[in-house]
Amino acid sequence: MAELHVFTDDNFQAQVLESSAPVLVDFTAEWCPPCHMLAPVVADLNTEWNGAVKVGQLDADNNVNATMQYGVLGLPTLILFKDGRPVERLTGFMPRERILAKLKPHLSAD
Repeated sequence: MAELHVFTDDNFQAQVLESSAPVLVDFTAEWCPPCHMLAPVVADLNTEWNGAVKVGQLDADNNVNATMQYGVLGLPTLILFKDGRPVERLTGFMPRERILAKLKPHLSAD
């Protein structure tokens, strides 16, 4: 099973914006109970997508630049990046099926 990527302000440009694959960034925080509820869902998506989509977490408290740049005000927030641009944003905990319904249209072959 592939480990989740750890995104930071320092690697955001290279790991997310310059990625050739779509990237799902989970903006999270240690103190956030809904973030902990969402974490297994994100890990499950990472396993399911098996590298077709790069999946990782960004600690919003320790990486303020990326958090501010994308206007993340509530946690957890999932942002799907494709070709370096945010194409979908989901805020708050939601079930896996709802997340997939929002993300899949962006992940189908063009």
